[in-house]
Amino acid sequence: MQWTKVLGLGLGAAAFLGLGIILGHFAIPKEASVSAPQDLDLQILETVMGQLSASRIRDNLRELSRDPHLATSPRDEDLVQLLLQRWRDPESGLDSAEASKYEVLLSFPSQEQPNLVHVVGPTGDIIYSCRQTEENLTGEQGGPDVVQPYAAYAPPGTPQGLLVYANRGSEEDFKELQTQGINLEGTIALTRYGGVGRGAKAVNAAKHGVAGVLVYTDPADINDGLSSPSETFPNSWYLPPSGVERGSYYEYFGDPLTPYLPAIPSSFRLDLANVSGFPPIPTQPIGFQDARDLLCNLSGTLAPTTWQGALGCSYRLGPGFRPDGGFPADSQVNVSVHNRLELRNSSNVLGIIRGAVEPDRYVLYGNHRDSWVHGAVDPSSGTAVLLELSRVLGTLLKKGTWRPRRSIVFASWGAEEFGLIGSTEFTEEFFNKLQERTVTYINVDISVFANATLRVQGTPPVQSVVFSATKEIRSPGPGDLSIYDNWIRYFNRSSPVYGLVPSLGSLGAGSDYAPFIHFLGISSMDLAYTYDRSKTSARIYPTYHTAFDTFDYVDKFLDPGFSSHQAVAQTAGSVILRLSDSFFLPLNVSDYSETLRSFLQAAQQELEALLEQHSISLGPLVTAVEKFDAEAAALVERISTLQKGSPDPLQVRMLNDQLMLLERTFLNPRAFPEERYYSHVLWAPRTGSVATFPGLSNACSRARDTAPGSEAWAEVQRQISIVVMALEGAAATLRPVADL
Repeated sequence: MQWTKVLGLGLGAAAFLGLGIILGHFAIPKEASVSAPQDLDLQILETVMGQLSASRIRDNLRELSRDPHLATSPRDEDLVQLLLQRWRDPESGLDSAEASKYEVLLSFPSQEQPNLVHVVGPTGDIIYSCRQTEENLTGEQGGPDVVQPYAAYAPPGTPQGLLVYANRGSEEDFKELQTQGINLEGTIALTRYGGVGRGAKAVNAAKHGVAGVLVYTDPADINDGLSSPSETFPNSWYLPPSGVERGSYYEYFGDPLTPYLPAIPSSFRLDLANVSGFPPIPTQPIGFQDARDLLCNLSGTLAPTTWQGALGCSYRLGPGFRPDGGFPADSQVNVSVHNRLELRNSSNVLGIIRGAVEPDRYVLYGNHRDSWVHGAVDPSSGTAVLLELSRVLGTLLKKGTWRPRRSIVFASWGAEEFGLIGSTEFTEEFFNKLQERTVTYINVDISVFANATLRVQGTPPVQSVVFSATKEIRSPGPGDLSIYDNWIRYFNRSSPVYGLVPSLGSLGAGSDYAPFIHFLGISSMDLAYTYDRSKTSARIYPTYHTAFDTFDYVDKFLDPGFSSHQAVAQTAGSVILRLSDSFFLPLNVSDYSETLRSFLQAAQQELEALLEQHSISLGPLVTAVEKFDAEAAALVERISTLQKGSPDPLQVRMLNDQLMLLERTFLNPRAFPEERYYSHVLWAPRTGSVATFPGLSNACSRARDTAPGSEAWAEVQRQISIVVMALEGAAATLRPVADL
């Protein structure tokens, strides 16, 4: 009967609805209430600052860096269990902690056939061999788990040819060699780190017919020119002559087989033949001790002054060795690479503190776990801080003393060294949820490069919260300066709004913040303590990615006493609490105006005359920047007015969402079709020389030498339109939500 069927359906629906209400009631934390006025508790903040312990961070680092923990190795998985144990501790753990695995494509050297570099005489006899391993100076460089220096993802092969010196391996460097009349076909190129990315060296070399690439670290770039054993580790922080920087030579980030898809069983995987981004020719890193023997025996034209280094000889270009040197003049270099690709399971570990009022808003704090060898600095200095910070917050949580307004997510990413793999797979798998709910991403990879000053990279809205945090924390070392006051001594800029302030660096793609800012459009920052640039020219800390990056290296030379580690923990802790507990999100969108104004000014000064010659106007861009300025200032004023009263929490929630979602408005996934994952129109890679909007700068650089009306000039116009629409969208996002 029809009426009984209708009645039955109605009763069933009512029962289902009632069950849903009951389940919903018990699923929501008892503390949760949209009307709750919970705000940052300064007493809790002070407690956290006081409980973060330098000695505990030191103990963490000793344990984390005790053994090599290459991604997916047994020790790497042991550390997964260590994190889970800490985050599930009944007295200091978090609400939940889980590990998730992704099956990803990694690259390893063959244990049966080690990679080799030889100088070979005219009859094929081996005259000279580069070291296969680093010198065992402290008893930690010779263990079975110390991976041989290699260029991850470089293809196997055994090229042999005359040696040439190609400086940093940029496209311009190889063109310079051709200008000098050097035939690069079939040669082996010796390049030094820096200038361009690792993988780009091999890509540029292959374009010019080079058969193989060697890469070394020049003492001029990392050791301030010092290179003798008495001047280097274990006698100082400088890199020993046998030290070799390992690294990924894959040009993109994420799992190579599953771009834009998480590396889970249900995802489509590319055929290996269709994977792009790997070095096209065999590549192998070597120590500067071996590089000296090769480079100082080269023949040919004297290299340009800017190509000279600190190996103790005059660098020449080659090809081949000089007759009066240590090798016969017609000797060649043989590079034997036996790397192999393997599918491996790599783990991310997530620890969650559930928010009391807004559990659906996430403050993410992450650091990768895997290292090339012991990785005391990279990344264990960051993980040591991560564990201490989560311990202090977890203890307050378990005691019932505190629960944040918003949820806090701690993350230990896997396989970062192979190309930001763990974090990228996570952002791919949870793309929509993270875009809708994430307030900010805080990255602390290497927490301490050295002990001079704080260094922060980030998007403009995070500037204010970092400034507020650092003004309240005492800087390590003598005197009574705050971290902020110490920071401003080393890195500063003149702001038209604030006067002299510390300068924030911009975010590239050097660590796990990359997928969050470039792919998801989440306001992000990267925190670290670093060195005094006036006292060293080091490109990065000297033992980077080598077997000399050990606990003793940190303990003796980088941060004795671990006060800089503690300072980073306090800074990160203060930032996390301010972002997770503050009623009004401490993100200042009007700080983006300075960036936009500087980009616009550079475009007007450097490009406007050229653009006018092609009937392209910057007028719409000027208007869009002005509109953004006005809406940002108006939003700041509305927030200020509300803060003086007793605002409706739902009204504050709407404003906070405007602050949170601003960064997303700068995404355009079709803006840079040639760039994988890069969709942020303000922070995409800039190859053009003008420090303006990257798409405009790059397009103008490509169009300069083309005819009027060409496709290249049409692309310039397209890029201006892309930026204008992004700024219009950003301004619309900042307007009152009822105004369409």
